[in-house]
Amino acid sequence: MLRKLGVWGAAVALALAPALAQAAIKGDPKAGQMKAAMCEGCHGPGGNSPVADFPRLAGQYEDYIAKQIHDFQKGLRNNNPTMAGMAATVASMQDAHDIGAYFQQQKMAKEPIAPVDQKKAAVGKRIYYEGIPEKDVYACVNCHGERGKGKAPHISVFPVIGGQHRDYIIKQLKDFREGTRANDPAGMMADVARKLSDAEMEAVAHYLSSLLP
Repeated sequence: MLRKLGVWGAAVALALAPALAQAAIKGDPKAGQMKAAMCEGCHGPGGNSPVADFPRLAGQYEDYIAKQIHDFQKGLRNNNPTMAGMAATVASMQDAHDIGAYFQQQKMAKEPIAPVDQKKAAVGKRIYYEGIPEKDVYACVNCHGERGKGKAPHISVFPVIGGQHRDYIIKQLKDFREGTRANDPAGMMADVARKLSDAEMEAVAHYLSSLLP
């Protein structure tokens, strides 16, 4: 286990280098409001999507949103053709950061769009905070922080996932497992997802979707 922690520590350090460099660009939330208008068609007013297929962006870190736009543009993330097409319309990284800054300032809605199974959520909470040692699954909290609120706004590789739609979380975990999403630094998320069963993914997703303001 100690060796595993050392490997993950090295992977995290490697992932943080480009993230910290990107943080040098600062978005303007006022400029971002107009630029984000096209995003709200799918992601909802203020980034509170009412549909599980489209993630909530309200309260998401600016740098993470900008990174995802960049990854779609460069083909580093290819698990959503619609989003790739939308990202292509963002003219510059400054625009991407402006959009991200706008959504970061928005408040996440206080209700999930799907009911939470409390028994599954309890299992998911244990996985989130303790991992699954017998399967060598690293605890989610180490990267995604308490209640899924990430590590810090300037660390774009670890997004806010607390309060995210349950079905969206499940889809992303499966995409990482199957290799259809591969923009996770050093393959960290793919490594975790490959070791999770469908039931374990669902449990974690139920827990995370319950973590609303």
